[in-house]
Amino acid sequence: MRFSIELSRGSKQKNKTREASPRALRSNQYAAAKIDRLTAGWLGVSGSADMLTSSSLTRARARSRQMAIDNDYFRRFLKLCRTNVVGPNGIGLQVRAVESKTKDEIIFDEYANDLIEAGWGDWGKLKNCTVDKRLSWIDVKQLIIETVAKDGEALVREIRGRDADNEYGYAIQLIEMDHLDENYDHTLPNGNRIRMGIEFNKWNRPLAYHLLSSHPNDTMAASVGSGRKHYERVPADQIIHLFTPERISQSRGMPWAHSAMRRLKMLGGYEENELVAASVSASKMGFFKPGEDGATYEGSGQDEQGPVTEAEPGIFETLPPGMDFVAWDPQHPSTAFNLFVKAMLRGASSGLGVSYNTLANDLEGVNFSSIRQGALEEREMWKMMQTWMIEHLCDRVFESWLIMALTTQKIPLPLAKFEKFNKPVWRPRGWQWIDPLKEVNSQRAAMDAGIRSGQDVANEQGQDIEDVYAQLAREKRLREKYGITVSFADNAAGLQADNTGDANNDGQTTNQ
Repeated sequence: MRFSIELSRGSKQKNKTREASPRALRSNQYAAAKIDRLTAGWLGVSGSADMLTSSSLTRARARSRQMAIDNDYFRRFLKLCRTNVVGPNGIGLQVRAVESKTKDEIIFDEYANDLIEAGWGDWGKLKNCTVDKRLSWIDVKQLIIETVAKDGEALVREIRGRDADNEYGYAIQLIEMDHLDENYDHTLPNGNRIRMGIEFNKWNRPLAYHLLSSHPNDTMAASVGSGRKHYERVPADQIIHLFTPERISQSRGMPWAHSAMRRLKMLGGYEENELVAASVSASKMGFFKPGEDGATYEGSGQDEQGPVTEAEPGIFETLPPGMDFVAWDPQHPSTAFNLFVKAMLRGASSGLGVSYNTLANDLEGVNFSSIRQGALEEREMWKMMQTWMIEHLCDRVFESWLIMALTTQKIPLPLAKFEKFNKPVWRPRGWQWIDPLKEVNSQRAAMDAGIRSGQDVANEQGQDIEDVYAQLAREKRLREKYGITVSFADNAAGLQADNTGDANNDGQTTNQ
């Protein structure tokens, strides 16, 4: 009996040692989840994507729009979006409808392809593209990418039939995001849920968009003051809702600069304060201090605050006996101003996804290797956004336009062969090489090795190899017509000779 009692005590002691103490539990956590004196204020985010978006979208969008008006750096970012995603010539179209295909050869339907491309170019003009006839297709793309970057999302409504008011029977309408009320949540009798103005079914598929008939903050609208909101239910197949989701089941988009806006706003305030301080520093000022004998100073006159004196270059005034002058000489901007601004802009540029040198227009001290590496990394982001715009906007608009153009017979091709003709290949803008000679030699070596094609090289420049060859053939016929002889090989050899010795210029500062 005694032995059993001791054994049970030992068992209890053993079990007790196996129990994890609160301190042991905390020590087994990930460092990111620990709560201590340094992380006590770090609350984290655990709500759904739509909950966080609905509580922040209105204010974040308003602040982003305000920065697009007043903040130079953010305006620069928006212009970069226009320039690099769309460019001056837009995203080009090339149709690749196939007439016949064999094991060894693909024959394209050149007649149909040319007809569709010409019709698409005509539709993209001011007179046809939008229902208000105020924007071309290039204007639409540039405005959309800026709107998505600024507001976080954009709405495009497709107008078909007679309301389009053009020969193709198709036009689009751009709608400001304020018309999609992020505070409109409602459960319908059929079980569908309206969340942030969008009606979803049980599979979280958008069925309709409930749009406000007028802008909620437009003081010039006739309906303002009625106190009621009027919604129009628009089927989802008429709406193109453009945004880049960051979480699963996210229904609305947030401004792209949401993580950088606070830093940019405070940086703008700091620069303004430094500007005021520098202006004060440029105005040398001081105070007149009476001596022990109580002497007074009359100065050049009197105002409500006391004596006033006038200062002239190279002239010093003699003060009366017992009167001292105490100078006030603030030193602004400080020597740390440039370093601080650069540090803040580096953080903001990381949040915006662009390099500091691009955002700040600062190429001081940049060498060839660093600017090339930064440009290549940045271009990958722009290419990603180009692909997003092609898949979510260009493909859908082209498909809808082609159906209506074939239906109205503005494009005189059979609608029954729609799938054959719906073969767009998009050519987004490319970029010039940073060092053309080196890049050309590298591309030629890759093509000679059989690991790269001419079309791959043309794609980097936003061109189509067939268009390049056709242009070269036309130029060749033109030279033959006027008896002009050009030796491209000799020119290339001379250019390479002129650049001998420039193979390694990493240590040189460049402003290219």
